[in-house]
Parts: sequence; C-alpha cells; structure tokens
Amino acid sequence: MTIAVLTRFSRLYAGRYLTRNSAHNIPWVGRHTFQTAGILSSSTKVLSRHVSGTPSSASTAPTTWVDRLPPKIRPYLNLIRIDKPIGTLLVFYPCAWSITMASYALEAPLTTPLTYLGLFGLGAVVMRGAGCTINDMWDKNLDKAVERTQSRPLAKGVISQRQALVFLAGQLSVGLGVLLQLNWYSILLGASSMSLVTVYPLMKRITYWPQVVLGLTFNWGALLGWSAVAGAVDWSVCLPLYAGGVCWTLVYDTIYAHQDKTDDVNAGIYSTALLFGEQTRPILGALSASSISLIGLAGVLNAHGVPFYLGLGLGAAQLARVLWRTDLESRPSCWQGFVGCGWSGFWIWTGALADYALLIPGLT
Repeated sequence: MTIAVLTRFSRLYAGRYLTRNSAHNIPWVGRHTFQTAGILSSSTKVLSRHVSGTPSSASTAPTTWVDRLPPKIRPYLNLIRIDKPIGTLLVFYPCAWSITMASYALEAPLTTPLTYLGLFGLGAVVMRGAGCTINDMWDKNLDKAVERTQSRPLAKGVISQRQALVFLAGQLSVGLGVLLQLNWYSILLGASSMSLVTVYPLMKRITYWPQVVLGLTFNWGALLGWSAVAGAVDWSVCLPLYAGGVCWTLVYDTIYAHQDKTDDVNAGIYSTALLFGEQTRPILGALSASSISLIGLAGVLNAHGVPFYLGLGLGAAQLARVLWRTDLESRPSCWQGFVGCGWSGFWIWTGALADYALLIPGLT
C-alpha cells in the first residue's frame, strides 16, 4: 500500500510541476522535476525489491561455482572455461577410445589403461584450457562483437594480453610435464599437434571450414592414446578412428556455431553453420553416419566383440536424438544439443571398456 502511494505521488508530482511550469518556459524547472521524480521512483523500486525479497543487480547470486572463488583467480578460470567441462570431455573421449582399444588389442593389464587414462585426463584439462587461452588471445576483438562472448575476460579487459601470455606459458609447461611421461614416439607426436592448436582460431577468419581444423586438433588423442600404450600408432585402426572423430566434431561444433550465426555474419566470422544453412540437419545426419561407420570400421579392424558395437549403437542413437530434438534457431537448444553430442562419445567409450573388461580375469 505504501509503495503504491509513493509511486502514484511521484508521478503526480512530476506531471503537475511540468504542466504548471511549461507555460513559463523555465528549463531548469523541468530538469529539477524529472530528477525529483526519478529519485522517488528509484526509491520505490528499491523498497519494492526489499519488500518482495527480489535482489538488486548488485547482489545477484553467483551463477557458477567459479563466482564463489577469490576475485583474483576468477578471470583465469573463466578464461579456460573450467565451469564448462564438456570441452574437456570432447578432447578426452578420443584419447579414451584409443587407449582402451589399444589395451584391448594388446591384452594389457588393467594398470596400463588406468595409468594412461589418468595422464590423458589431466592433459585434456590442461590443453583444452591452453586452447581456450590461445583462442581468446586471437579473438579478443572478435569476441567483443558477439553477444555470447562479450563477457570473456580478454574481451572485457579484465585480463591483459601479457597476463594471458604468462598464464599460457604456465599451462603449456604443465602440459609438457604430462607429455614427458610418455615414450619418445608419443612425445614427438603430441608436440606436433601444437601447430593445429595455434592456427585453429585463424581458420574462422579465412574459411567456412574451421570445424575441420578443430576436429583434427580435438581428436589427436585418437592417435596419441594408441602410441602411448603400444609405443607406436597402428595406422590401420587409428586412421578410421581419427577420421570418425573428426566427423563427430563437425557435428557437435556445427551445432555449437549455430548459437552465434547472426553475430558471426556481422563480425566476419566463418563457420559450417553459415555454410550449411538450411541444409544443416541432413548434412549433420550424413556426418553422424560417417562418424559411426568409421569408428565401427576401426572396431572391426581391431577385432572387437559385441559390447563394443552395443556402445557404438548407443552412441549412434544419441546423435540421432540430438539431431531430431535440437532447434537450430534457439541458442539454449543448440547448447543442449552440443552437450548431448558429448554423450555419444561417452557411450562409444563405454562399449570399448566393456569389451576390454571381458579380457580381465576377475572382472567377469
């Protein structure tokens, strides 16, 4: 009741003073009137929020767990998207496929895949973060033109390029420490992927196919995981596995790119989302089928059993579900579809794990 009276009084006060003094042509009266009315109106809004329990913008609750951490480290954690683990998982799953399939082929003891899954899990966290840092250093100005990325630390100016570079050096040092735990073949193979990590952000400026370069980068673990376990890559198995992973990346990252397609046109950013346009769904259907077929071929060449193909079937069903349900004109739906594609990678890995488990005495 009090709030309503105050609001009504402020409006009435402004209206009467403006009408009364407009005939006398006294400019300061109008300004004074609107200022007074604004103060009263603001006061009633604050009182209304206090009474209703609605927080003001200054007291908005943290949106992620990162917002609860000390302010000095938040920008760096936001830079590496630590609160969005899906990116790390998309890097990790091809590594996990390869490590598990190599362990199956060699009938390696359980300690072998456990050791390398741990190392590659840590490596995925670190190198995905390093990739985000490199990407944002390249895209600082482009990110300012895209609504979804305007709040990134470099785009906002919360972190300087120099600070980001020092942080990147630390990330790469940790990544190198992980890489040095592997054999020399794998060390050289892993180091060779850095060229792809570095040039990927440039691709979105010159070609509609940056997702291909991202696929080559994110799925490098399909080669590296095998060489870590076996000492060298079995190209007959790993090439179709790698190619299947690249097709899978084209699916999920095209869906991801649909989130920003309007802003991307204005910013001069290229993507398969813009290239495929209205034909996105059928094209992604074909890429999904190619991905599943190529990974299935890798399974055949590695002499996998029924559990592997059951997992592959679940992965295929998940991709079909994503393509059926995703609204490519809705940003939230595209994000859900992007995350949903990650589950297909999980199910494929589950099938390989189940197949390997049948070889381990005491687990079956």
